[in-house]
Amino acid sequence: QVQVVESGGGLVQAGGSLRLSCAASGNIFSINFMGWYRQAPGKEREQVATVTNGGSTNYANSVKGRFTLSRDNAKNTVYLQMDSLKPEDTAVYYCNVAVVHVSGRYLQVWGQGTLVTVSS
Repeated sequence: QVQVVESGGGLVQAGGSLRLSCAASGNIFSINFMGWYRQAPGKEREQVATVTNGGSTNYANSVKGRFTLSRDNAKNTVYLQMDSLKPEDTAVYYCNVAVVHVSGRYLQVWGQGTLVTVSS
């Protein structure tokens, strides 16, 4: 089994900052991809920021320059530093991890989500 656990959400005023963490654990042989997605009320889930095993990062245009993704390979953890937050960043943030299980299977696992609320 592989588990993905997010933390760090909360309530913050516009202009403030939050740091989200996503940790993958379990019978992991390797991690190919880690990413953050978000879903606002009444909207579809959208990609926020992703990082590949090789370290390549990709950001949604709406968060470029404000959000920073970093990864600790030793801890199988990815962090999303969110600065200059806006009310439109309010959403449930989900972590998605693509791993190779020790059995050789390729798995994609979602976390349970963490709520970020930005007040105006």
